[in-house]
Amino acid sequence: MKDGKCVRLYQGDYTKETVFSDDPLEIALRWQAMGAPWLHIVDLDGAIQGKLVNLDIIQQIATAALVPIQVGGGIRELQTVKELLKMGVEQVILSTAAVEDPRLIAEVCRNFSESIIVSIDTRDGWVTTHGWQQETRLTAIEFTQSMTQLGVKRFIYTDIRRDGTLTEPNFTAFAELLSAVRLPVIVSGGISSLIHITMLKQLGAEAAIIGKALYTGDINLKEALTVISS
Repeated sequence: MKDGKCVRLYQGDYTKETVFSDDPLEIALRWQAMGAPWLHIVDLDGAIQGKLVNLDIIQQIATAALVPIQVGGGIRELQTVKELLKMGVEQVILSTAAVEDPRLIAEVCRNFSESIIVSIDTRDGWVTTHGWQQETRLTAIEFTQSMTQLGVKRFIYTDIRRDGTLTEPNFTAFAELLSAVRLPVIVSGGISSLIHITMLKQLGAEAAIIGKALYTGDINLKEALTVISS
């Protein structure tokens, strides 16, 4: 979400956005009605500003949705994690905070272990922060291993160069990461066909986040659900 609307960025570029709807709640309920087992929400404004901006809309979706939701974007304080979990969010995604505040990660993992996901967002192999705008000198594997030592049990991996492009996921980087970490990893970025979903399943992905491809019709949600259940 950005400016209260459902949008998709191209390679994480905030100047290259496509608006798909100005009613995120309606969209969330639409995907739910079509059988989505989870709803994935990112507060893009929050990722830049360092605090949740679209919290009211997130709360509306959390209240109305019958399926579990996961939320990320600008979550950098313990109180925010608690607030989201209290309103019914199932999983909270941390990214910048995971790089900059390891003590926070250790604390939330001690208290809410199964509800915490750390997002590994990479561009050209390097982990990025602050809404994908700042690059670190951490590799995905280095970063993920350090998070594992703090108690993180689940990750989301995104290759920013593939995100919003409808090309294909970075299968090679994902396979290397999964081999090194051996924990549940959800994949995002570039997924645009049922073949991609099948390949990710075969590689061992716990799940796949599909965004733009659903809005454009490149992937039919019901067909995708059939693929993962077969």
